[in-house]
Order: sequence, then structure tokens, then C-alpha cells
Amino acid sequence: MAADIDEQPAGYARLLSAANAAEIARVAAVIAERRPRHVVFTARGTSDHAALYGAYLTEIRLGLPAGLASPSVVTLFGARPDLSGALVVGVSQSGGSPDLAEVLRAARASGALTLAVTNAPDSPLVDVAELSVDIAAGHERAVAATKTYTAELLALLMLVEGVRAGDGVLPAAERQALDALPELAARTLADDTPARLAPRYRFARQLVTTGRGYAYPTAREAALKLMETSYLPALAFSGADLLHGPLAMTDPEVPVLAVVGSGPGGRSMGEVLPRLGERRADVVVVGSAEVPGATRLAVPEVDERYAPLLDILPLQRLALALALTRGEDPDAPRGLKKVTATM
Repeated sequence: MAADIDEQPAGYARLLSAANAAEIARVAAVIAERRPRHVVFTARGTSDHAALYGAYLTEIRLGLPAGLASPSVVTLFGARPDLSGALVVGVSQSGGSPDLAEVLRAARASGALTLAVTNAPDSPLVDVAELSVDIAAGHERAVAATKTYTAELLALLMLVEGVRAGDGVLPAAERQALDALPELAARTLADDTPARLAPRYRFARQLVTTGRGYAYPTAREAALKLMETSYLPALAFSGADLLHGPLAMTDPEVPVLAVVGSGPGGRSMGEVLPRLGERRADVVVVGSAEVPGATRLAVPEVDERYAPLLDILPLQRLALALALTRGEDPDAPRGLKKVTATM
């Protein structure tokens, strides 16, 4: 897991290389030409959080309605929703789960444009999709996905911005900003604060993660990583939903990881953090700015769209360090395997 985490700056550079960027641009140009009326994502596990990020990007940047499909509607209940005019995107590191392939198969039969975003270009998901994007993350050693998650994020970002451009090609300013990500990611990973923070939560019994907008998928992914490596019950809430009831469970014994960016989503967390302070919660903020009364996992300040590519890195490191501190083996989570096939 440590090796996979450390490979992410190189993974960003690889996906941004001329050959991979050109292939994503080709796919984005096809989508732009087909002009889908709405976008439906389908995914499981970690990839579901990448898909949620893709849905935020789609609605904010493209102005198209977007949502996440429930594969069981197709695989268990036999429904065949009319997805004509839609873009249906399957996001999966392995491309091997039968339910996701079945969703794309049914969607394509109903007239949808289908796209597979995966780390396995020879997978069943790619076989059933009309278009595909290889996230080019390379072999992932650990069961807990790290580098494939961030590669999915970057691929979806490049894809959406390419569709927005119309011809698939990223504008020069966008490309320049993305080219800075590998160095920013390396700088973020060089900070040893997550390892120093881990012993503080060695005996934690539960934990809450929160964020809004683009940061909400990060909060959900962080919770999953903590659960699957440390077996620590972790609940993820949007900052808005946290105030609608779950805030009551927070207290000095329930740590809160809050992802606070510099854009609208991050600024809206200004309503949430004081309420956590009232509850005397132990708050750790992931962000580029100090927050009074909170410990900070520092990340460079970037456009809020790019922040998920950096914010998750110290949280991955925290999950790894916490698992080791608690005497667990993060490379072999009990009961889990790398590819999970669901129907």
C-alpha cells in the first residue's frame, strides 16, 4: 500500500503524457459530438467515489444532469431503464464486476452511448462499452485501492474538461494547471504529519469524515480506507447533511476529518466547523489554510476541481499509518480480495 501511494505523482504524469492525453481527448470529442442529454455513472466501492466526483464535474462544468445508477435495478430486478440519449459511464479499476458490465450492456441496448473508465483495457467492461479510457495506473499491489482511485479522478477530470472544450483538447491554461499536479502531489506526500497523527487515534472506536461539493467524494473515500485497513467504523457525511442530525453523535471521543477547500464547497464548511467546536469534537482539517482549533493535514491550494487529487493523499497515508499503529496489516485486509465480483 505504501508503494502504491508513493507512485501517484508518477501516475499523474503518465496519464498527462501526450499519448494518454490524446486518447482521452479523442473519447471526449466523440462524446461532445454525440451531445448526451444526461450522464449516468455506475461503479462500486472506491470507484463509486470517483464516479460521484465525475457527477459533480458533469453537472457543474457541463450543465448536464448526472447521477449514479444502482446496478441491482438491472441485475436483480431485471429492469431496463430507457437510457436513450444518455452517456452511461462504468468506472472500475478491474473492469471485472459482472453487474457493471451488465448495466453498460443494457444501457447500450437502449440507445445510450457507453464508456468504460478502467485500469484494465482487456476487461469485460471494456468489451461491452462503445468507448473506453485506460487510466494507466499500472499494477496495484495492495487490496485497498489508492493509485487507481486518483487515476480515475484525473481521467474523469480530463474527460469532462475535454467535452467542455468541444473538440476534446484541453485549453492551454487548463493543461498548464494540470501539469503542476505531479509535483504538488509529491510535495503533499513528503509531509509526514499523517504518520505522526496516527497514534492519536490508535484507540478510537469510531470516526466521522465530512466535506461538501468536490470534497464529499474525498470524505467518503477516506472513510472507506479507514474501514478496510483499520476496521475502524467511519461514517461519511456531506457537511450539509452532518448538520441535519448526525452532528449529535460528535463529541471529544469521536474524531472528525473535515475536508475544507478554498472554493464554494470549502467556504460552506464555515457553517459546520463552529458547530463541531461547540460539540468539542476532535477535528482534523484537510486543506490549504489553517482553521482555528483544528489540527491540519496541509495540502497546496489549487482550483477546487483539482483538490480531490491532492486532498486524498494525506488521508491515504493516515489510513496506512493508523492500520500499522493498531497492529493491523493494511496489505491484507481480512475477508477482502482485489477484485470483487457482484451481481
